[in-house]
Amino acid sequence: MAVEYTCCSPGFFIHIVVVVFLVLFAGLMSGLTLGLMSMSLVDLEVLARSGTPKDRKYAAKILPVVKRQHLLLCTLLISNAAAMEALPIFLDGLVAAWVAILISVTLILLFGEIIPQSVCSRYGLAIGATVAPFVRVLVCICFPVAYPISKLLDFLLGPGHAALFRRAELKTLVDLHGNEAGKGGELTHDETTIIAGALELSEKTAGDAMTRISDTFAIDINTKLDRELMNLILEKGHSRVPVYYEQRTNIIGLILVKNLLTVHPDDEVPVKNVTIRRIPRVQESLPLYDILNEFQKGHSHMAVVVRQSFKAEDQTSSSTACNPVKEVKIDMDGGKPVEKSPMERSLKSKRSLQKWKSFPNSGNNSYRGSRSKKWTKDLDSDILQLDGNPLPKLPEEEEAVGIITMEDVIEELLQEEIFDETDHHYEES
Repeated sequence: MAVEYTCCSPGFFIHIVVVVFLVLFAGLMSGLTLGLMSMSLVDLEVLARSGTPKDRKYAAKILPVVKRQHLLLCTLLISNAAAMEALPIFLDGLVAAWVAILISVTLILLFGEIIPQSVCSRYGLAIGATVAPFVRVLVCICFPVAYPISKLLDFLLGPGHAALFRRAELKTLVDLHGNEAGKGGELTHDETTIIAGALELSEKTAGDAMTRISDTFAIDINTKLDRELMNLILEKGHSRVPVYYEQRTNIIGLILVKNLLTVHPDDEVPVKNVTIRRIPRVQESLPLYDILNEFQKGHSHMAVVVRQSFKAEDQTSSSTACNPVKEVKIDMDGGKPVEKSPMERSLKSKRSLQKWKSFPNSGNNSYRGSRSKKWTKDLDSDILQLDGNPLPKLPEEEEAVGIITMEDVIEELLQEEIFDETDHHYEES
């Protein structure tokens, strides 16, 4: 039988203090369960590295507590359940049993669930950082019971993992953070476009960004640099011009237009007598990220896009089935690049801009990181040696379908056309 106290007895005030403590304790545990468990480790790491100074301080305090998520969850739930079960027992000494149940349910619902969870859902970071030392103590107290349960949850559900966004989800997240979305984001349209272009770049291939062979300007190696050809090169305004042998699809190299400054038109110097640089060959299905990495090495900012012919596919189908995944390499010597996959993606229609793109040379010689090592190589290694050597020719199992430059890749990254002073824009009627 429960003991009843008078309003003036010391036991009455002790029970009141215990009841208030239990309600507040249960409310704190309930709020922390929502506030702390709703924070993913990725969110906390982002705040700890790049948040405001106050958020970085809060996140650094919370991260060690939240890392063992199942142990923290068990500790908070056990503490909350103990407080809610003890509350009716102490109320039973003050009022009748049915009143004690009614009051305990009301107090727990209002002050132990609704209000604490509403507050912690909004200020969970600050509250969690403030009570982090107290939560550590609770973890130690509840450890004998909470630890076995948490290990069982780890075994059944797996340890708590960081939920990372996929590319499509990141793109949507960036769009929502743009100021055009109307949700208070501070990213401009250009920023969201560039970020989205970087996320999509791995899904695009050389065939998506190249310029078709029929739309490119190239010169025959056997022609002479007379005044007419020099004026045509000047009119085109390209910094690099492909050089072909016998047919336009057999691109063997390129010349830098700046190297023609010393050539006089009246001398009619043959093209084969000027410096011709090697031009790499890339497969049509090669991702743009791989092409961009090769362009950064300094060998060339222009490449020939080749496609595997049907005859070659029939001959290599058996060997490809045994080893379907191979490392992608770009051949600087005019040989055959190794494909990453035998499947080829369909060539998308090029935009209405019919122009030859070239990436202007930069006067900045400050190369960073591993790129500086690329310039320690022999500068003549990329020069096509024609003295007494047979001219390179495209293998029979390949066909050249287009040309891709650094500017093409940058345009796919920006998702906008880059126009210079010599570009001609033809709009569709």
